[in-house]
Amino acid sequence: MYLKSLTLKGFKSFASATTLHFEKGITAVVGPNGSGKSNVVDAIAWVLGEQGAKALRGGKMEDVIFAGTADRPPLGRAEVTLTIDNSDGALPIDYSEVSITRRMFRDGGGEYEINGSTCRLLDIQELLSDSGIGREMHVIVGQGQLDAVLQARPEDRRAFIEEAAGVLKHRKRKEKALRKLDAMQANLTRLTDLTGELRRQLKPLGRQAEVARRAAGVQADLRDSKLRLLADDYVTLTNQIAADSADEAAALEHRTTVQRALAEATEQAEVAAEALKAATPALNAAQETWFALSALAERFRGTVTLADERSRNLSAPTEAPRPGRDPDELDAAAEAAEEAQAEKEEAVAAARAELAEAVAHRTETENSLKAAENQLLAATRAIADRREGLARLTGQVNAARSRQAAGGDEVERLATSVAEARERAAAAAEQFAELQESVGDLDSSEVGLDEDHESAEEAMEAARQRVDDLTDALREARSRQTGLRARVDALSLGLDRRDGAGALLSADLPGVLGSVASVLDVDAGFEAAVAAALGPAADAVAVADVAQAAASLALLRDDGAGRAGLLIGGAPDLADPSTWPSLPTGADWVFEHVRVPAVLRAALAGALDRVAVVDDLDAAVRLIDDLPQVRAVTREGDLLGAGWAFGGSAGKQSVIEIQAAVDDAETALAEVTGQIADLEAALSGARTEAEMRAREAQATLAALHESDARLSAVSEQLGRLGEAMRSANAEAERLERQRQAAEASTEENRAAVADLEARLFAAESEEAPEEVDTEVRDALMDLTAAARQVEVEARLALRTAEERARASAGVAEGLRRQARQEREGRARAQAAAARRATSAAVAAKVAEVGRRALAALEVSLAVATGAREQATAERERADVALSQTRAGARELQAQWDALTDAVHKDEVQRAQQTLRVEQLEARAGTEFGLGAEDLVAEFGPDVPVPPTALEVTEYETAKERGDEVSAPQPMAFDRDTQERRAKRAERDLNLLGKVNPLALEEFAALEERHTFLSTQLEDLKSTRRDLLTVVGEVDDKILEVFTAAYHDVAREFVTVFAELFPGGEGELILTDPSDMLTTGIEVHARPPGKKVKRLSLLSGGERSLTAVALLVSIFRARPSPFYIMDEVEAALDEVNLTRLVKLLTLLRDSSQLIIITHQKFTMESADALYGVSMRGDGITQVISQRIRTSEPPSQVSAPVALADDVVDAGEDADLIEPALP
Repeated sequence: MYLKSLTLKGFKSFASATTLHFEKGITAVVGPNGSGKSNVVDAIAWVLGEQGAKALRGGKMEDVIFAGTADRPPLGRAEVTLTIDNSDGALPIDYSEVSITRRMFRDGGGEYEINGSTCRLLDIQELLSDSGIGREMHVIVGQGQLDAVLQARPEDRRAFIEEAAGVLKHRKRKEKALRKLDAMQANLTRLTDLTGELRRQLKPLGRQAEVARRAAGVQADLRDSKLRLLADDYVTLTNQIAADSADEAAALEHRTTVQRALAEATEQAEVAAEALKAATPALNAAQETWFALSALAERFRGTVTLADERSRNLSAPTEAPRPGRDPDELDAAAEAAEEAQAEKEEAVAAARAELAEAVAHRTETENSLKAAENQLLAATRAIADRREGLARLTGQVNAARSRQAAGGDEVERLATSVAEARERAAAAAEQFAELQESVGDLDSSEVGLDEDHESAEEAMEAARQRVDDLTDALREARSRQTGLRARVDALSLGLDRRDGAGALLSADLPGVLGSVASVLDVDAGFEAAVAAALGPAADAVAVADVAQAAASLALLRDDGAGRAGLLIGGAPDLADPSTWPSLPTGADWVFEHVRVPAVLRAALAGALDRVAVVDDLDAAVRLIDDLPQVRAVTREGDLLGAGWAFGGSAGKQSVIEIQAAVDDAETALAEVTGQIADLEAALSGARTEAEMRAREAQATLAALHESDARLSAVSEQLGRLGEAMRSANAEAERLERQRQAAEASTEENRAAVADLEARLFAAESEEAPEEVDTEVRDALMDLTAAARQVEVEARLALRTAEERARASAGVAEGLRRQARQEREGRARAQAAAARRATSAAVAAKVAEVGRRALAALEVSLAVATGAREQATAERERADVALSQTRAGARELQAQWDALTDAVHKDEVQRAQQTLRVEQLEARAGTEFGLGAEDLVAEFGPDVPVPPTALEVTEYETAKERGDEVSAPQPMAFDRDTQERRAKRAERDLNLLGKVNPLALEEFAALEERHTFLSTQLEDLKSTRRDLLTVVGEVDDKILEVFTAAYHDVAREFVTVFAELFPGGEGELILTDPSDMLTTGIEVHARPPGKKVKRLSLLSGGERSLTAVALLVSIFRARPSPFYIMDEVEAALDEVNLTRLVKLLTLLRDSSQLIIITHQKFTMESADALYGVSMRGDGITQVISQRIRTSEPPSQVSAPVALADDVVDAGEDADLIEPALP
């Protein structure tokens, strides 16, 4: 076995596919540094499964992929294929040639193949382990690895020997067995716990299973009894349905007969209704005429009364009013006041003139005083100026003249600026006026839009107000509806009866027509009177006949439901209203204000026999005095008879009053409900209208906003122009003020110049006196003070005169106004007196005409009253006929309703029975899984009941004991017996307590699982013992193989060390000889001439030779098919190199050697050479040369080329000449 070839694709610097064909013996790979020689070693280690990136001289595993150069891009994968010649069968595989491939991608993925088939790294390691090639890769000695061998721990050195001896596969087998033991221990512990837990569960579950067995028997009895009871219910209901079907046919036939009679009575009632309808218009017309004439007569009576009263009031004498002052006197007083006012105004004018003279005199004296003071000041200044000197005064004059000239220039400049500012203001004003004309057009259109928007807003607000009004009305109507519903519900509670009457009404018996209050139709306002007249009968129940009354009383007695009063229909006419006496005016028979079905008419007449209704108790007393046989009742409910009376303050409302209130509330509720519907429809329309108006308002608002935007833009431009105009005007005004101030300053300077020139002139004139005379000025000051005092006094006099004139200014006008008012009052009084006389005459005339008209109206009213009474009588006759026909129809309707209700009840009862039958069938199907036929056939009442399981068990038990007992026999069905049987079974189940129905199955399953797990537990224990045996055997095998290998390597190390170090001593020593399974190996070396044995004290060459000696000892003791060495002799001198090459040459017969070297002597000993070079593009190129020698390598001076190139380095690879010595 040897390495046949190595193919590299994209591995490190081998970008192109490169194949190296190896020969047996020694192959040397040579080339300059950095050309990629060591990459060949890395490729072999990588393809054999090396997992450490550092061992491959990289930082991460992806570094083995070609990284690219300046001219060639990086590759996406690296692939190395190693071909091994297995013709000797050293590898346990049925191939003479084995290729191992490893492939790696940039994303980190990788693949392994053996002969093109995908495999695992473990498969490759197991394949090579028998050849002494393992994970430690001791057959590959890379750069720097020699020193690592010496510095390794003793345990690591042991690994080299184990790998060479083939112990690796035994250790893997042991590790696998130990891993199985670890995993098995967890399973063993779990199984032990599970079996213990199952044993604890089996006992209580067994007790539950026993209870479940007993419960099964009881449940069987319970099921049988329930099925028989169910079958009995089914048969009973089926027979009942068949019997009720015949009764239903008879009831349907009777209802058909009553229905035909009801149709005839309904036709007669319709004819009577038509007659009543025909009589109604005449009565209505007569009543309307009577009401109109009565109202007109009443109006005329009121008019006549009013006219008489007015005539009396107007004709009565009135007290003459007290006269006021004479208007002529008032006019004379006014003229006198005007003359006095004129005099006061003349006094005011005189005072004003005096004030003017005083002011003029004061002004004149002040001017004289000022002139004198100026003269005095000038003289004083002249004297001072004379004293200060003429030179200084001359300088002041010149300075003042300069200021005057500068002020004149400033005035001219400011005048020019004012003109320019006014020109700008005029231009802005012109543009402003032009733009303002366009604003006028926009304003005119804005007015139209404002009007449209306001109109739309008003329409929208009106629509919204309409919606709000309708919403409020609807809310109020709904509130009324809620209140009426509550009132109906509250009043209806008063109709609920809790006594015997309520029991009868709720029993829904045939022939019970309802409560008396519900069948009566009482005129409005007579409810309390009718209730008092009926007395207890008002709370009674109406029945069709005496038989039904007896049946109702019997029902109340049997059910203990209380007592009840009954109004019995079909009674004989014992109380004929036509035989009752005539009543005086103001009294009516109560019977006339009540309408009732015909069947109850006679009974009601008897209850209201000779009971009249009057307005009050006084009328009742008078009626009883006149007719003692009559009873009188007031509308308030007070009843008065000849020997009995009943009444008083308001008490509890009667049922009739409550029923009337319920009817009124229901009528009002119906009206309100209709109003709500109308309001809801109106509200819907109003909301639609409001939405439409809102959209219109929004549209007009948008148009207005758009116009406002345009107007805003123009206004903004106007604002800018106005601001410019105002700014220009303001600037002009400011400049004008500055100009005026400059002119004023110029004038002041001019005056100052004149003053200074005058002072200069005075100073230059003759000498002035040293002191100034002040007598003239003092005299003028006295005159001025006196003038001012005169002015003050004149002003006070003027003010006093003006106050007096104002005080009397309105007196004359007031007197004249009072005179006018007095004359107008006297004229109005005369006119009022004339009008009263005229109105009194008119009122008297109206009263006279009204009396004549009232007399005529009373005649017409008497005629209308007769016509009204005649129409009323005709309508009453028609009404009586209609009431009688309708009463008959209602009676028939009541019979038909009763029959219909009875038929309906029968149908409902039959449907319930049918439903019950269906429920029984469904129950039989769902609970017991039986159909109806099977249920009756197997468990029907006609089927005998077989003995129970308990009876059979007891019989069998007794028979087993030898007792003489008879076998239990089937029995006939007895419902009571089966019910007791079911109850007994249920009681037995309850006594058994909670039963686990799955206990039997769970117990069997748990018992089966316990047996299974126990078996599994024993199997695991047996397997564990087997694995422990395997581990022991493996340890024995490892001990045997390692011990033999160690002794062989130790022996070879002594020999090899002596060859490499002649005269030296070397040996291998075990760190723990007592434990050959874990002991490490120490290396002791003593070169010749030295006494040290510690490896750290050796030189570099000695350390390398010692490491090589150890490796060669391993190679010789346990040879491998090949060895790869990367520059292991680099640190050796020529002597030591010669010794090493000699040792390597001895290995060539048993193993293949591939050596990376720079040493010439090593090259000479090689059988083949590979030259490795790298061009400028960074890609490794390889050439090879086979060498044949006729002499030993030590004597070969030059190799002889015998073969051509055998390297495939890619299509574009350039061959280079080998650098051979």
